[in-house]
Amino acid sequence: MRLHLREMTLADTPDVAAIEGSLNAEPWSEALFRGEFDVDPTSRHWLVAELDRELVGFGGMMYATDDAHLMNLGVAPHHHRKGIARALVGALFCHAIARRATGITLEVRTTNAAARKLYADFGLAPVGTRPGYYADGEDALILWAHDIQGPDFADRLGGAMSGSTR
Repeated sequence: MRLHLREMTLADTPDVAAIEGSLNAEPWSEALFRGEFDVDPTSRHWLVAELDRELVGFGGMMYATDDAHLMNLGVAPHHHRKGIARALVGALFCHAIARRATGITLEVRTTNAAARKLYADFGLAPVGTRPGYYADGEDALILWAHDIQGPDFADRLGGAMSGSTR
């Protein structure tokens, strides 16, 4: 099986919303994903991942001033642990570098150990929490990577990407 990443299209939103719904108790709706196409396209970047033409993952980045914010990322549960999230994150972070962003931030559930490890592999470090951030009351850990234009982040990105898919 070969992983293929491409730009998300409006036609992808039902599948993206279905994956999101399989992952979260209070997921983004299809209408919310569709609404991303009504926003200034220079302020957003969405990718989808396909395995053998099956849409199996997605990720979206928002740009504000000099920073990039990973808004949402998801992989279909039956495709976890195949390097799909790592490939999506790497591609989104490479896009942020190409856009000349200087930092990347995101929020992650404090209990999501797998995601926290993935983001740490890419050099994101905790800088604080958002108490009760999620609908179920769970806190979010705020992660940042600064100076993503520098050689240290490039090395980290290359290391995190090596061997990313099976």
